[in-house]
Amino acid sequence: MMLMDSGALAERLTRWIRYQVVAAGGKGVVFGLSGGLDSAVVAALAKRAFPKASLGVIMPCYSDAQDAAHARLVAQRLSLPVREIVLDQIYDVLLEALKQADQNEPELLAAANLKPRLRMITLYYFAAQRGYLVIGSTNKSELTVGYFTKHGDVGDILPLGNLVKRQVVDLARHLKLPDEIINKPPSAGLWPGQTDEAEMGLSYDDLDCFILSGQASSKAARRILDLKQRSKHKRIPSLRPDF
Repeated sequence: MMLMDSGALAERLTRWIRYQVVAAGGKGVVFGLSGGLDSAVVAALAKRAFPKASLGVIMPCYSDAQDAAHARLVAQRLSLPVREIVLDQIYDVLLEALKQADQNEPELLAAANLKPRLRMITLYYFAAQRGYLVIGSTNKSELTVGYFTKHGDVGDILPLGNLVKRQVVDLARHLKLPDEIINKPPSAGLWPGQTDEAEMGLSYDDLDCFILSGQASSKAARRILDLKQRSKHKRIPSLRPDF
């Protein structure tokens, strides 16, 4: 995979976003602002594509307060309109109803994955209200190993879907996003102290290197290929019988 200059890449992605939304009859774009790197890059590209029709949504759900603060920092840097909806109470009500129906304490990941799915519902509400498309922020590194919540970390378009993490970092620097966000450990914010690399059991450096060149230690390669195979169902449309 040939890596493109960040300036040229930003311009191409901006045009791509604009084209995809207009082609779908959309009036603008809406996206989650998590306080993380990927959503910040999506926000910057979206604002370039639709300066007057971009909306960021901050959706804390028992989240680290710093994440919401970083999301607001991005919005301020980009002069981006935002809405903030605290999902704690909704999460509590849903989880309690599920616990009563299942009569079991929920597994950590099963409970945590409710959060991105509640955020998905929220984003599509705003999209429907405005005639906008939802932009997802999942990148190629995450897609490759299935590090995203099925039916949660979604979007009508995924502008970062062909970019590995290091390319997203380079884009963030080119777009002059805040250093606090570029340098923070990547995290989905699913529970306190959670980080992407610890949960994957891989560093982004190893994962990106394998995607770009096919090279990695035997341990890292086995882990990547195992995760890729087990998450195959997350990258394809729902299966249908072939008869």
